[in-house]
Amino acid sequence: MRMPSQNASESAKAAIRAPQRQRGRERVAALLKAGEVVFAEKGFDAATMTEIAAQAKASIGSLYQFFPTKELLADALQTVNGEALSRMLEALGQKSERLTPTELLDCLFQDLSAFLIAHPSFVTLADRPAADKAQKTERRNRMRSQIATLLSRTNPPLPRERADVMAVIILHLMRVSVAVSGETDLPIRDAVLRDLRAMLVRQINEP
Repeated sequence: MRMPSQNASESAKAAIRAPQRQRGRERVAALLKAGEVVFAEKGFDAATMTEIAAQAKASIGSLYQFFPTKELLADALQTVNGEALSRMLEALGQKSERLTPTELLDCLFQDLSAFLIAHPSFVTLADRPAADKAQKTERRNRMRSQIATLLSRTNPPLPRERADVMAVIILHLMRVSVAVSGETDLPIRDAVLRDLRAMLVRQINEP
């Protein structure tokens, strides 16, 4: 199977139309929201542009007008969601100096859980093989750095080396907690979530 060249990929990115009017921006927002739903339900590989257009109640031509490929739609959605996550962490940083490490951990647990539930395709799209590796690495490193910085500014502050380790642990356990949260038919779901939080608290309080 012939793979698209880098030049072809760059041409496709250049072909994305940036809406200039409010109506166009609203249409793009609706298409991204529809992509969020379909990617979360079907996964990246199984999702189709036809389904996304139908979810947005838009024509397939309108979808391709703004996003020529499914990959570019996924990239745009990840960029928007990544920026939302970054803003959430920045807002938490404004009060981190008033919190103990455990209190900050509770805030992180609640806020990150809420974010991942509100943006269910975030993890799915981050893990897709077709994702731009450089962007994926940059986004992951930025997220870890933001969390580590928050932990290093608590009262008392967590040593930066320890904060870097905890940032990795927190992100991985948060993904598990979101998966468990989605298992509404699991009788012990709440107990599992409590234990996950307890694991994080024990880790963060280790010398």
